[in-house]
Amino acid sequence: MQKQDTDTMRAVQGLEDSRSSVRLRAALAVGTTPDPRFIDKLIERCASEPEFYVREMLTWALTRHSPSMTVPELLHEVRSERAQARSQALHTLSKIGDRRAWPAITRALLSDADEEVARSAWRAAVVLVPEGEEPELAAALATQLGRGERETQLSLSRALIALGEVMLPTLRPSMTDADPRVRAHAIATERLLRDPDAGFEFAIEEAKRIVALGRNGQEE
Repeated sequence: MQKQDTDTMRAVQGLEDSRSSVRLRAALAVGTTPDPRFIDKLIERCASEPEFYVREMLTWALTRHSPSMTVPELLHEVRSERAQARSQALHTLSKIGDRRAWPAITRALLSDADEEVARSAWRAAVVLVPEGEEPELAAALATQLGRGERETQLSLSRALIALGEVMLPTLRPSMTDADPRVRAHAIATERLLRDPDAGFEFAIEEAKRIVALGRNGQEE
């Protein structure tokens, strides 16, 4: 036990190493031997870790611990002033999948000014939404249609599509919105729902063509 504690402590210290490969191995080691004493350290590191793959390993390490211990700490992080702390906490909550976290997915997070935070909130929301509350979530997500560039728009489309056809009544008014970006994004999302194999690039370009020609696809 003493050797195990020493190894784990060494791994925790490795989370601060300047080399990303060392930090990656350290996160793997902590997750392989879960210890609630190190939950705070893992969460703290999530807020500052610059490398994507290391952040993913930190999230995995947190999922290896009891949700009763990790979820309350992560809920505190989603209110952090640091965008990465909010984003990674939301991402980790989506991986844990404990629906007790649902009340923390506020409209403010779904429309967060930081796109990475908003995207993480969208992904977490569709995982955590309680049965019967999908239409309300779809309505909140639809307010973000037309936002950002392709990667952000694809994230939102995927979130809406994950809700299934329950999102269509909310989506359809956006297909005739005054903003052409909103219209194109809504049309592309509807097409992806109907034909998942079409691909987002094709769907968005086709939607732009329809918007340019007019709602009925006819030149005016």
